[in-house]
Amino acid sequence: METAPAAGARTSPHVRLAEWWLWLGVGGVTVAAGAFLLHQLMAWPPHEDETLALFVGRDSLPGVVEHVTRDRGGAPLHFLVAWTVAHLGFGLGGLRLASALFALASLPLVALLGLRLAGRRVALVATVLVAPSWLFLFHGVYGRMYSLFLFCSLLCTLALLEALERGGRGRWALWVGAALLMVATHPYGVLLLGGQAAYVLAARRDRIRAAVVAGVAVLVLGIPFWLTDLVLADRFDVGVGGGGEKLGGPAAVLRYFWRSAGDATAGWWPVTLAVVLAAAVGLQWLRRPGRTLVLCLVGFTFAAFALAKLGGSASPESRHLIFLAPFFAIAVAATVVRIGRRTPTIAVALTVGLVLVEIAWAWHRTSPLFEWEPDARQAARAEAESWLAATSRPDDVLFGYEPLYLGAWERNRSFPTTVVPRADDRLALRVIERAGDLGRGVWVLDASRRNNLKPRLEIERRLPTPSAPYEARVFGPFLVLRTFDRVHTPKAFLYYSARALLVGQQLGIGDADVNIRTVVLAERVRRGYGPSLRSRSSNSR
Repeated sequence: METAPAAGARTSPHVRLAEWWLWLGVGGVTVAAGAFLLHQLMAWPPHEDETLALFVGRDSLPGVVEHVTRDRGGAPLHFLVAWTVAHLGFGLGGLRLASALFALASLPLVALLGLRLAGRRVALVATVLVAPSWLFLFHGVYGRMYSLFLFCSLLCTLALLEALERGGRGRWALWVGAALLMVATHPYGVLLLGGQAAYVLAARRDRIRAAVVAGVAVLVLGIPFWLTDLVLADRFDVGVGGGGEKLGGPAAVLRYFWRSAGDATAGWWPVTLAVVLAAAVGLQWLRRPGRTLVLCLVGFTFAAFALAKLGGSASPESRHLIFLAPFFAIAVAATVVRIGRRTPTIAVALTVGLVLVEIAWAWHRTSPLFEWEPDARQAARAEAESWLAATSRPDDVLFGYEPLYLGAWERNRSFPTTVVPRADDRLALRVIERAGDLGRGVWVLDASRRNNLKPRLEIERRLPTPSAPYEARVFGPFLVLRTFDRVHTPKAFLYYSARALLVGQQLGIGDADVNIRTVVLAERVRRGYGPSLRSRSSNSR
């Protein structure tokens, strides 16, 4: 008779709230983030890297695998997601929806990680700080799958902590699977694996034998991914030894970490300084294993960048360190929670203030994410896409993965399949040599891009010299150039490309120099002058 009241007490609303308040809070944060991401899913204009993913993904599955492993390199899981989206009949909206879902699925994992490293209050505050950050919101809609990288890195870390704590073949097998998924998502996953190895050596040598066996399994089973990473490293001139054109020393790496901390919170230097100091203090309040794990991950990543040789084509950005963002948020949250033990009101005010300033930074960093693409540009883009969809031929040769081509493909699934990358001369030449007899050349110049000398919503109608081979159509800020006749040979395509891209240079198009350089170097290789210098671009087109 005495057990009934106890059972009733265990199921009372107050007791349930005390047990479940963390997950109710995390659920609320996830719902709020989901409402924003879904409402703003198409606010940011289409990007050429999203076009790249879907255009690769529209190929057959063997074709996608061959393209990634032989030509482009890097992690293939992103392209397999794009392949799934394309073959289910979806387009950009489907790709961005997948990105949003992986981002939202990451938030409960952030809470689980915070719970393991520091406790429930820190877990909730860390989740609250991750959700409104630019790094999370932007990559929650950007179809490059950095949200998938975040999700897989969290899954891998949680699987490692579970295997170290409880052991067992099944748990180590789960970690092996999560690790392979992570390195299949992004080459920088190897940085997280290196930090995890350092953590095992520093803090869990009692599990060293099982960890070594699992690590060897990852090394062997991951050979296909290491090989594709080598292809990517060769394309972007990445090696070891330090002293490269990008991040050429510890000071440059520190600046890179500083910028990444800003994008994970707010990039105005007083705010970044405050949160970095808060994270440094918060490390002291983490449980000892958690503190060691964070130091190992950050230390290994810093050392790897300091020792790496990154050529001018490589472009390390804050998104590449997204796997460290949850640990940074947990360290900051630990300080906020510590303050809240004495003065809860100040802790709540600090959390709300950080959320607001993070949203302000995200708005400042990428205003179209909040304000949408200008109506005039949307209308012009739709008109240009419709014209391309209606007038293109299947054998046309497209220069660059322009977003207009993506919209045209969504309207006409028989849209041309030959796309010449604009930032890799060797791959560009390989594409047109494989294509055989080439159709008409097509080029798009966009006057509204932010990296132009003067971004604007109108562009002058201007033809290359000589003008006879070309037709030109203007749609707001977009100038579409196309040859009237087939170009037939790689030599002719490169010649017509150079003439067309000189128009972009004359009109102040920001990428014109990179594009012309690619064409010139591709022609140099075609004529047998040997390996070229790398084209310089921050994206893999």
